[in-house]
Amino acid sequence: MFKGSITALITPFKNGLLDEDALRRLVEWQIAEGTHGLVPTGTTGESPTLNFDEHKQVIDITIEAARGRVPVIAGTGSNATDEAIDLSRHAEKSGADGLLIVNPYYNKPTQDGLYAHFKAINDAVGIPIVIYNIPGRTNVDMSVATMARVFELKNVVGVKDATANLARVSQQRAAMGPEFIQLSGEDATALGFMAHGGHGCISVASNVAPRLCAEFETMLMKGDFAAALKMQDRLLPLFDALFVETNPGPVKYAASRLGLCSAEMRLPMTPISDAAKKVVDAALAKAGLLQAAAAE
Repeated sequence: MFKGSITALITPFKNGLLDEDALRRLVEWQIAEGTHGLVPTGTTGESPTLNFDEHKQVIDITIEAARGRVPVIAGTGSNATDEAIDLSRHAEKSGADGLLIVNPYYNKPTQDGLYAHFKAINDAVGIPIVIYNIPGRTNVDMSVATMARVFELKNVVGVKDATANLARVSQQRAAMGPEFIQLSGEDATALGFMAHGGHGCISVASNVAPRLCAEFETMLMKGDFAAALKMQDRLLPLFDALFVETNPGPVKYAASRLGLCSAEMRLPMTPISDAAKKVVDAALAKAGLLQAAAAE
């Protein structure tokens, strides 16, 4: 259902406001370059600084611009269950193919609390739900046992795993079976993730290298790990550079260097440092996305 290179879309801003035209261009370019799916309003989409109207608007624009050509998995998570339900119902009504629901952040719920949160959202909608397990952002880790319990809910189909623990892929596969969709949440470990039985990657790097990331994931889905390793060597500097400072600062700067949109973010996110810019420029050049001369 959801597989391959799925872009965790940035949200373009202009003078403090949502840049709708740039967002539409991004979606069109992503699809033209071969991206297998889109995730608006996730971490990379700066969902914490979008108000509810903007959050829904970004989802609507992405779905409208995609026109059913690739799946759209809308980020509709919140640390308040009622808010997550409201966003999820809107995304379903708008035509989203699925929902990406992050573990509630800041609250630090118990495993029972995680289950109750996902059950409430599951019971309120009728489209596929992907769990987003990212302990580094939420300070709570959904255990394999809880994930197996959540997978029993009718709409839950898989996980975006950003634990960086490759053993989890095999552990989750053993607990839920190969039909449980496992998507990596980390570009740098996606190759190993796929070798353990993963199905794809919700990628930050594919914002600026969609064709290369799609080719990379296609190699992995075909089991051509030798070719994928060569692509990994080419892309690893980019994978690392896009986290030289807090995401999405580096990827938004990279997008601006490629003329895709402004690097503008909202406070408390601030522009990346000059030193970080040099790292990103060098990585773009290494990947063949920016001429070396232009990076100087």
